Amino acid sequence: MSAITPAIAPPTQDHLPQLHRPRNPGMALDLDWVARVQANTSAIERRANTLPGRRTVKKAYQAAWLARAITLIDLTTLAGDDTEGRVRRLCAKARQPVRADLLGALGLPAITVGAVCVYHEMVETAVAALAGSGIPVAAVSTGFPAGLSPFALRVKEIEHSVQAGAAEIDIVISRRHVLTGNWQALYDEMRAFRAACGPAHVKAILATGELGTLRNVARASLVCMMAGADFIKTSTGKESVNATLPVSLTMIRAIRAYEAATGIKIGYKPAGGISKAKDALVYLSLMKEELGDDWLRPDLFRFGASSLLGDIERQLEHHVTGAYSASWRHPMG
Repeated sequence: MSAITPAIAPPTQDHLPQLHRPRNPGMALDLDWVARVQANTSAIERRANTLPGRRTVKKAYQAAWLARAITLIDLTTLAGDDTEGRVRRLCAKARQPVRADLLGALGLPAITVGAVCVYHEMVETAVAALAGSGIPVAAVSTGFPAGLSPFALRVKEIEHSVQAGAAEIDIVISRRHVLTGNWQALYDEMRAFRAACGPAHVKAILATGELGTLRNVARASLVCMMAGADFIKTSTGKESVNATLPVSLTMIRAIRAYEAATGIKIGYKPAGGISKAKDALVYLSLMKEELGDDWLRPDLFRFGASSLLGDIERQLEHHVTGAYSASWRHPMG
């Protein structure tokens, strides 16, 4: 088997967004623009349904795309029984997500994941475990996953996570502002969260499975970007419906419209339910077709996932050996 050529190999991980992209300064809330935003649900669903079968990559190209996907993963543990030991093991996997022998056979350099995402209590543990790796720690915040704790506490939670060393903050919006059309309240909330993040990049989690319609998703995406979100993210992973292709298409077209109006590129993070390598390939093709190659790098695109990495590693081993290995050969930690 030939090695992957350098032309399609994944990038090295000098990828903190703030090293490469100007921050999204936001803009004044434009309610006229928000009111004009619509979503043609049937057309969006038709387009989304064509994606899994329209674009395929094979052999060395597929391996290269899967290796790229690994560099885009926010490797995540958000369980009630998380321990410091589990987080340290996850961070070790983040440093070396693919076995060295597989990388050697593929002709790839060492790669890492995009970030490690944890609860606030585990930020210091993750920061220490990742020291010197260049891998940022992302903390979920603002009363994750429901976002219903008192507002002042949500702001303080962000500040404490940043002080503990989190370079990225995944905040959850108040869904009620979207469901009642109170765009000013959503904008003000997002602006306050953005200010509390300071130098840390902020990902706004819309919890799209709880917003009712794709039009609400599109409008909420736009308002969060106006308020200064650096990334918009589909889900907490705790809703009954998480990342879907129609939702993703809606959100990334809002990103495209915002860039056209402001010149600012906003990142995108689908999260929840993306567990198979083939799904990652579909999302990558969607990003390439709709937004371009800039969104195939970790400063503008992340997968919120944990089990996805194991399946990708199994696919890479199949590419090298011609046989599928058992999942226990690719543990998360």
